[in-house]
Amino acid sequence: MRRLLSGLLLLAAAPGIGLAQRQMTVPQLVSFIKSSIQLHQDDREVADVVRRLKLVNRLDDNTVEQLQGMGAGAHTVAALKLLETASANLAPPPPPAPPREVVILEAPSAAEQQRILQEVRENALSYVQSLPNFICTQVTRRHIDPTLTETWRSDGVIQEHLSYVDHHEDYKVMMVDNRVVEGMNHDQVGGNRSSGEFGSMLDDIFEPSSRADFAWQRWATLRGRRMHVFSYRILKPFSKYSIHDEASGSTVVPGYHGLVYADRDTLKITRITMECDDIPAGFPVQEAMEVLDYDFIDISGTKFLLPLKADLRFRAAHALVWNEIEFHLYRKFSADSSITFAPVDDTPANSIPADQLKEQPAK
Repeated sequence: MRRLLSGLLLLAAAPGIGLAQRQMTVPQLVSFIKSSIQLHQDDREVADVVRRLKLVNRLDDNTVEQLQGMGAGAHTVAALKLLETASANLAPPPPPAPPREVVILEAPSAAEQQRILQEVRENALSYVQSLPNFICTQVTRRHIDPTLTETWRSDGVIQEHLSYVDHHEDYKVMMVDNRVVEGMNHDQVGGNRSSGEFGSMLDDIFEPSSRADFAWQRWATLRGRRMHVFSYRILKPFSKYSIHDEASGSTVVPGYHGLVYADRDTLKITRITMECDDIPAGFPVQEAMEVLDYDFIDISGTKFLLPLKADLRFRAAHALVWNEIEFHLYRKFSADSSITFAPVDDTPANSIPADQLKEQPAK
């Protein structure tokens, strides 16, 4: 009885076939028989299932012989012969779909890698100059885990009016935990926060004085576009990245490493990852990492590469901290520009769709 149940479950698991459904295509039948052979199903029980089927296309003698050669039992073969006769006037099954062609992308040559890096560097260093004056809404969802096990709880939501004028960022806090506030600036919010998403991070990596060491890593697909992925490392003596601890008043400048994703067609950076190295043992923050995503955003009919989301994580001695920073409602700056603020969900769920942030294999 147990084996019969297994056989029926196997039939139910065949694509498109349910326990009450008796019709089956020839490819589904072949898949069912192959599975029954691999699982050593009882020949009589499999044959009993086959006799109850009705095919929707023609079963030919060659297919029956192939299944017999694979190990189909005598009773199963006899039942297949009956299906062959019953389906003789039906149309043959459609030909199998051609196998999907998989193209293995080779890494660019060493000379080509240097050419790509040079153009990526030029685009990165001129990035700030290419930006228009604009405003947007910056939403920061903060999470904390005192257990150090990534069991996160909300630590508040901050909404800010961000204006970018003449290559300078200006933040004005508008809401904290869905409460309207007045007269509060970015540095008065407290807690972990960051700046530099609008160009200085790119400058710090590609500025020649940083002496970043680059190496080709792989191809990738991000937001539907093919990417060059390079690793980089900046040693501590040449780093411009700083971490400041307000409680102790101390600041460190660690080295760091990570990846840069450059769009194959435009050779512009669409993602930066960063992880700090050589943080002094006694400093309150022991680990710091960031992922910064850029995307092409329309402002007044023109596409600009602008920050989409930053994901920051820190580890201190007594807690883990995770900040999600999202940028919304980009629009052209004018003297009377304004943004309407509304309460936002304070859960960790991203308002930016996950498929815009997940890297896909370079298929």
